[in-house]
Amino acid sequence: MPNITTEQIKSMKGKQKIIALTAYDYTFAKILDEAGVDIILVGDSVGMVCCGDKDTKSVTIEQMAYHTKAVARGVKHALVIGDMPIHTFDDPKGAVKNARMFLDAGATAVKVEGNIVGSVKALINEGIPVMSHVGLTPQTAESFKVRGKNKEEAEKILSDAKALDKAGIFSLVLECIPAQLAEEITKAISVPTIGIGAGSLCDGQILVCYDLLGMFQDFRPKFVRRFWEGGDAVKEAIVQFRQAIETGSFPSQGESYT
Repeated sequence: MPNITTEQIKSMKGKQKIIALTAYDYTFAKILDEAGVDIILVGDSVGMVCCGDKDTKSVTIEQMAYHTKAVARGVKHALVIGDMPIHTFDDPKGAVKNARMFLDAGATAVKVEGNIVGSVKALINEGIPVMSHVGLTPQTAESFKVRGKNKEEAEKILSDAKALDKAGIFSLVLECIPAQLAEEITKAISVPTIGIGAGSLCDGQILVCYDLLGMFQDFRPKFVRRFWEGGDAVKEAIVQFRQAIETGSFPSQGESYT
């Protein structure tokens, strides 16, 4: 089955829920792809969940290209999107140059945070599909809290969404905003909305794969549902491995060469 295209994602709006998850390596990407995920985002959240950084601000374009290449090797069906790190899309010319690193690494599209219409238009004019991201934007946020609770902020987020839609994006991530605002935006723009902490009425949903699997345990946002307590399960498996070595039951004769 060929890879999902950005046009296919756009055509799913209002008809079929879009399933999106993050991945950072070949093994996870292959599993997500085989499970039927529509979009795999190589997120700059790699800085937090894989590298232990306190936020995403220190992630580099080189890191992201490296992880994108690993993810792309494991994907046969899903749309692979590279998450452009902070300051790599501040100006149109630089945005295009940096986005090409993601395409060369195997991504089909890129994601940029905020209402950076000039860079978005430049990318699209060069044939590079763009997913945008409004609401809570981790790259520039001073605190991780819900956005758009007051009228002024809600109107700004809605205005940004409309401007990005007009600029030609193929989808829009809505992060940590009230469900009612997310519903309003979803109805107001022509492209699919992908929610993360934005209620159930978006066109699709995304989570960090380590969050839904219970692997990342430093903190747990309200919007995360753990579908598995993977951190505990993995820890228990390692304890059993240690105990097997200590008791001499591993490796067994059947696990040894003669």
